[in-house]
This record gives sequence, C-alpha cells and structure tokens, in this order.
Amino acid sequence: MSDLFHKELPKAFIDSVFNTMEAADWHTFQVLTKRSSLMARYLRGRYGSDLAPPHIWLGVSVEDAKNAVRLKHLRRSQASMKFVSFEPLLGSVGTIDLSGIDWAIVGGESGPRARPMAEEWAIEIRDQCRAAEVAFFFKQWGGVRPKSGGRLLRGREWNQYPDVRSSANSEVVAAE
Repeated sequence: MSDLFHKELPKAFIDSVFNTMEAADWHTFQVLTKRSSLMARYLRGRYGSDLAPPHIWLGVSVEDAKNAVRLKHLRRSQASMKFVSFEPLLGSVGTIDLSGIDWAIVGGESGPRARPMAEEWAIEIRDQCRAAEVAFFFKQWGGVRPKSGGRLLRGREWNQYPDVRSSANSEVVAAE
C-alpha cells in the first residue's frame, strides 16, 4: 500500500518486488504509481524492448488535467496491461489519449476532508473510454465515508474489466 516507484526506494527493493511478482504468475498484481516517468524508465531497463508479464498490471493515477501527462508515460511503457486510476478525480481531465490503455477506474475522494467530484468529470471519462473501447469501472462517488455516495453513475453501475486474454484495447469485458 505504497508507491513502488517512490524516488526514495532503492532499485534493489523494486527488483526484489518484481522478482517475486514474476515468480508468482498465478496471481494478478496491480502496481499503481504517480511517478509514471520513473516507472517507464524502470520497465525499459528491466524488460528492454520486451513487455512486462501480462499478470503484472501497471497503472498511473491521474487526478485532473494537470496530471494527465502520466498517461503519455504509461502508453510508452513496457507494460502488457495498462490501467489508469482517475482517483480521486479532483477536476476535469479534458480530452485524453487512451490509445493503448486497457482499463480506466474512476472514483471520488473519501475521508473526513473529501473534496466533491462533479458528475460531468466522470461522464467525460466514461464517454472517452466508450469511444476508445477502453474498459470503464466506476468505483465510487466518495465522501466522508467511501460508500457515502454509492456507485451509480447516471443510474447504472459500470463494472467493466479488461480482457486479460487479449492485448491492449482488443476487447472490453462487461461484468455487469
């Protein structure tokens, strides 16, 4: 429950985590970071022109348009399965390039000082995911308690997951 690509973590520690994940290929690992350029650099060094194993999903957090540059780093990374967590969504992300992205998760902030998420921000992402055929998962509205606002977006739950048997963007699996 930390950022594996934090600049204070030694490369030997990150290598150890990747060694373990690679050996345990019966599990699916989700590695999420805000340090997208460090992740992309690490993956390039570890895998060269090859891709990371498909059971190691790599993703970035994007809270608003200012941080959407992380998507560029993710798209260029050696990840087999690429996901983006728009959580906590704190503002509009604007028009984004979702090419090569497999999964998008949207959610509001939760906790005692939770900032509200506007519905149009979530809809903006959902519509771009639909157009790009990227699996879309609406996690929560957020609030003082994580389940405060529920999970419905325009009266519906969005529970799509990427098809793990396929490469990037080839098929969206709707578990609805």
